[in-house]
Amino acid sequence: MFRRIGRFAVHRPWLTIAGWIIAAVALAMLAPGLKSTTDETEFLPSHYESVQAGKLQEKAFPQTEQPSAIAVFQRTDGGRLTPSDKDAVARITQGLDAKHHKGIAKVVTNPQAVSPNGEIALANVIAVDRNSQDSTVPDAVKDLRSDVKSLTGDTQLKVGFTGQAATALDAKESSGNTDSMIMSATLLLIVILLLVIFRSPLIALLPVLIIGVVFSVALGLIGTVAHLGGLKADNSISAILIVVLFGVGTDYILFLLFRYREELRAGEQPKNALVNAVARVGETIASAAGAVIVAFLALLLSTMGMMRAMGPSLAISVGVTLVAALTLVPAVFSLLGTKAFWPSKSWKKKPRNRVANGLGSAVAHRPGLIGAVSALVLAVLAIGTFSFKAEFDTDSQLPQKLESVQAMKDLQRGFSAGQSDPAMVYVQSKDAAPLDKGALDTYRDKLAKLDGVGSAALTATSPDRTVAQYSVVLKYRPTEDKAIELAGGSLRDGAHAAAPEGTRAVVGGTSAVLSDVEKAVTHDYTVVFPVAGLAIMIILGLLLRSLVAPLYLMISVALGFGATLGATVWLFQGAQHKHGLLFMLPIIVYLFVVAIGTDYNILMVARLREEVRRGVPAREAVRTAVSRSAPTISSAAIILAGTFGVLMLADNSMLQQMGFAVAFGILLTAFIMAMLLVPTVTSLLGHKAWWPGHQDAPRAEPVPDQPQGMSPYRAEGEEVRS
Repeated sequence: MFRRIGRFAVHRPWLTIAGWIIAAVALAMLAPGLKSTTDETEFLPSHYESVQAGKLQEKAFPQTEQPSAIAVFQRTDGGRLTPSDKDAVARITQGLDAKHHKGIAKVVTNPQAVSPNGEIALANVIAVDRNSQDSTVPDAVKDLRSDVKSLTGDTQLKVGFTGQAATALDAKESSGNTDSMIMSATLLLIVILLLVIFRSPLIALLPVLIIGVVFSVALGLIGTVAHLGGLKADNSISAILIVVLFGVGTDYILFLLFRYREELRAGEQPKNALVNAVARVGETIASAAGAVIVAFLALLLSTMGMMRAMGPSLAISVGVTLVAALTLVPAVFSLLGTKAFWPSKSWKKKPRNRVANGLGSAVAHRPGLIGAVSALVLAVLAIGTFSFKAEFDTDSQLPQKLESVQAMKDLQRGFSAGQSDPAMVYVQSKDAAPLDKGALDTYRDKLAKLDGVGSAALTATSPDRTVAQYSVVLKYRPTEDKAIELAGGSLRDGAHAAAPEGTRAVVGGTSAVLSDVEKAVTHDYTVVFPVAGLAIMIILGLLLRSLVAPLYLMISVALGFGATLGATVWLFQGAQHKHGLLFMLPIIVYLFVVAIGTDYNILMVARLREEVRRGVPAREAVRTAVSRSAPTISSAAIILAGTFGVLMLADNSMLQQMGFAVAFGILLTAFIMAMLLVPTVTSLLGHKAWWPGHQDAPRAEPVPDQPQGMSPYRAEGEEVRS
């Protein structure tokens, strides 16, 4: 099948390329774009209490104005506020309110907004609706920051903005700079490394152009499926799609180009060499893509809407990349022929590859020792996994120099840390009868007395008086562990138990949402990972027609996952004394290390099988497979790891953790697992590795495109056998 696909693309290149260009242009013009969403109900399923609270709020208080940011006032010398300072706070607040920025209902303060120690004063920035994460409100906060500079010019005050909208603004601007840096560095890295590997400007640039076309087609297909099939996807996946497509796409292109060059060095004509390359690695690429696709589709079992949306979107993008690798790439290189390698002549010469050959010989002659050492290294690193602590405080991951972070620290000098984003408690009448005012006041007092609560206030009742809203200020920052534990534990228990007779109470707000996210993540770990592992094993079993090989391959993958996460724990929690690691880190490692890194294992095992089928001794097969595959795997891994490694340059600790984990994991997968552990275990098992099939049995595979008498197994540098 793959030979037929390769033959069609190679002998009808213009038709193939035209089809891709037409598809890219048509989808770019006609496909619906991905929308932006910040609705928390898209993040968690409806049975979680925080989501129920959000829906009740939206239904009972659809037009209720919501606090979205806080202006924190203090003296420039850090002292107590004087009466004239307090007058200036009121005057500045009135000046900000008079600006009437879009999305802002009002900016207000009052005499009670001064801290007990007299050092801090606050003004609330009230949004016109509940969606404080909408870009309109953060943009208005940005304008307020500019406005306040002129209003404080003749005072001894300085002002900083914090709260949800201010944090969202700072995070967006910080990540925006990072995104552009990552994209620039990624493109530069790919071009430079491909130029070093192939010494050809054309080969250095073509993958970038090809992946650009693939990205356009993939994004259009995702938008179309989202519109027609109910797939929930938003434009937040665009950045991760770029990384996945560049990583996977470059891998598959390198798999094909290295085999194409090998066929050329063996004396094949360019078109025949391309067809043979597709035939040889087509099944490998398809199996690798299949493993990645099923791993991504396993995210459909996630309880979190973001993950469920990401899974199919990434699966579609990898599917498009697979088709491009088998059709568009051969078509383009069919037109260029050997000119693609210009001005280098190295494609004509057998490379020395001293390192790769030496590695292949070492693996072949000392499989037991190398396998044991490799497994030991992975196992030792994996020990760190047992110390992994999930960190849900995403605000603490932001650069400390941001205004919202500094203003929050200033606020905490005088007020409860939860002042900026209080928990919300809603009391609803069960029989639609109006709520009793006295019972509501009593309930407020009971909430205020709960451990960890700074204050509680009845802020609104619905027009029909069947729903009451309470603002509960916690003593902890809304995203820190204590606040999350409180909102999901004793606050909820206390709110439920103290609810007036004939009512029900639900707890919402940022801390409650994060508590429910923590539960959802724990569920996903126990469901998604095993299902994805089983699916990948099935793909490997179909490729290798074996029950044994998929087992030890997945064990090695599990070791690699543990080693990656363990090393990240030791670096950040150990060496850098971080309180914990990003709660999504295991999922990220799973997506990019386990799923994509499995490609290298598949490439190595497929080459091992190809070599043993030639009838050569097992030790020679291992030596040849490692020496031939090592340059491909190392080049692909360095490019992919380098892409993620750029994230370590960011100020954001979350991005640093992600960058290190994925880059280290990819290199570990390539250089330890694929090049050392997998071939040594395969060598030690021998014929048993292919049980119950006989995939290692010598066989002849006629190649119709070759002149009669030429062997399809002719290796690089060997004479033609007749």
